[in-house]
Amino acid sequence: MNREQALRFETEFVPRIAESVTRQIGRGLRIDIVPNEHPCAPTRLHITAPPHDNGERARQYPFDLNVFLTWDDDEIVRLLRPDGEARFQRYLDSLAAKFAAWEGARDVDFVTRSQAEPSVLFGGLDFEA
Repeated sequence: MNREQALRFETEFVPRIAESVTRQIGRGLRIDIVPNEHPCAPTRLHITAPPHDNGERARQYPFDLNVFLTWDDDEIVRLLRPDGEARFQRYLDSLAAKFAAWEGARDVDFVTRSQAEPSVLFGGLDFEA
């Protein structure tokens, strides 16, 4: 993926992913877009939040939410093709199910804003619905 493609992904798609994450996981999140710096440091979405404790639910895990999302370069290039917008919309619509699956796979609990490890990377993601 070249720099122009990375910039297009960062400006056209990642903000929409961030908006969808906020809708799917809820308010109180801090979501930062970390720009592509070089091939070893791709565009990342950094999701953090203080623990959510409404008195009914204890924290699930010992660490505050600190999750990074990155996407596979080839998947990003495919997304930038003419048919990419429809594919991307299906991806956004499927994020709730993806987050539910990721929770169990990586010991993250988005409800209590906690996780088992200090930092979690969901890397090499695709745009399949």
